[in-house]
Amino acid sequence: MTSESIFILLSIIAYLGITIWIGVYFSKKGSASDTANFYLGGRGLNPIVTAMSAEASDMSSYLLMGLPGLAYLAGVAEVGWTVIGLAAGTYLNFLFVAKRLRVYSETIGANTVPQFFSKRYDDRRNTLSCLAAVVILIFFIPYTASGFKAVGTLFNSLFGWDYHLAMVFGAVVIIGYTVMGGFMAVSTTDLIQSIVMTVALCIIIVFGISCAGGLGTVINNAKELPGYLNLSQGYDAATGTAGSFGILPVISTLAWGLGYFGMPHILLRFMAIRNPEEIKISRRIASVWALLSMLVAVFIGIIGYSVSVAGEIPFLTTGSDSETIIICLANLMGKNGVFFAIVAGIIMAGILAATMSTADSQLLAASSSMSEDLLRDFLHIKMDDKTSMKVARGTVVAIAIIALFLAWNPNSSVFRVVSFAWAGFGAAFGPVMILALFWKKSTRGGATAGMFAGGAMVFIWKFLVAPMGGAFAIYELLPAFVVAFVADVAVSKVTFEPAKEIQDTFDLVVKKCKGENSAAFSEAKLADAEI
Repeated sequence: MTSESIFILLSIIAYLGITIWIGVYFSKKGSASDTANFYLGGRGLNPIVTAMSAEASDMSSYLLMGLPGLAYLAGVAEVGWTVIGLAAGTYLNFLFVAKRLRVYSETIGANTVPQFFSKRYDDRRNTLSCLAAVVILIFFIPYTASGFKAVGTLFNSLFGWDYHLAMVFGAVVIIGYTVMGGFMAVSTTDLIQSIVMTVALCIIIVFGISCAGGLGTVINNAKELPGYLNLSQGYDAATGTAGSFGILPVISTLAWGLGYFGMPHILLRFMAIRNPEEIKISRRIASVWALLSMLVAVFIGIIGYSVSVAGEIPFLTTGSDSETIIICLANLMGKNGVFFAIVAGIIMAGILAATMSTADSQLLAASSSMSEDLLRDFLHIKMDDKTSMKVARGTVVAIAIIALFLAWNPNSSVFRVVSFAWAGFGAAFGPVMILALFWKKSTRGGATAGMFAGGAMVFIWKFLVAPMGGAFAIYELLPAFVVAFVADVAVSKVTFEPAKEIQDTFDLVVKKCKGENSAAFSEAKLADAEI
């Protein structure tokens, strides 16, 4: 190992050490003393942490691997419309869902997303929470696997370490601070990780442009590839010709934004913010950061192609290879002396941050689904807080182990794995969440039908319909979302309307949302000052 590689490694180790320390710190403060604190941090999240932890947990490894890799290979068409859809989804989710979910969940005493569904519809048998918990376990496992895959790819590409051992090492660190500090540890590390990710993106852009021969060279090289910079075409790397990106693929790709309405790890942030009025601040911060960070990630992919043209790094010809473009650029930077090796280490830490910030949130949400929603609520297994905490931590470990097995193949694509899990959550939870929050006449039967139809249609469309090609080869989230929405509405129309108590609670939440004033906000600031 060269001296430069040693300094890169030391930078990464220092970063990982900080995340472990955060877990220990919040563990000592009692953030993992009971389930309410472990899962929601006592609903005490400030608006900045809410915004940045939500976005960091959302952006995952596809921000620093998936998006740049796709842009490197195929230009701006698919990835550009994806960014537009995600940016719109971020803003609309904060605008419409965040405040009402925060108020509603506190009013009915729900600490998890499945619990919210059951209590919203007064589902005393907890079949809704059971179904929601199963959906979370099914789709979070491959999502978490994509994160572990990114960790393995990073250390394998950079240091030549065994891919599988690197994955296990990353998983141990993530599990460590998650089980020790719970929600507050996860949210705080997510805030730090979003900062590290931002620094990494900015540094790599400047360095990449320099290696490519200047901004003009980057643009000229991109223009030479047919359709590379065209949002309606894209570049077909297999044939070396312009592709075709018509209205149907555009709509399909924009549908990525629909996924936000059903992401449990993001919805939990909404439920945990200390004051509903502060969501306005979170919305502005999250929307700006999400858009800028994704645009920068796409630009890095374009820059990376020019660096390959300049002969500084080899051409990356496959999807899994192109997703290492930032790793290649950082590794190139690390060869220019100690200072740049340390900077390269920060960039590598940024990739780890993108991975860890999503994996930790997913593990936490999945563990809550197992201990709170399946065992305690559905199966009615009596557990005190101490036992429930042990189950929650055990679930984190178990899910991580399964995810490691799924990520065992180093040639799998981060972007494709994430896209499937994203579709699953968006279709199963998105329509049900929207109707639960905004339609008083939505029923338990309708919610159950919508959730089941959405989750099932993702599999049906992905593996049975989409392979037929043509107009059917669209992103599975779009048809599954529509089917789930229609199923929820249709079944709600033909079943008995909700009980008066449920409708009264709905009306109360609406009044609370409209009646929030600055007094509560002032109290929150006063509490901060006292602390």
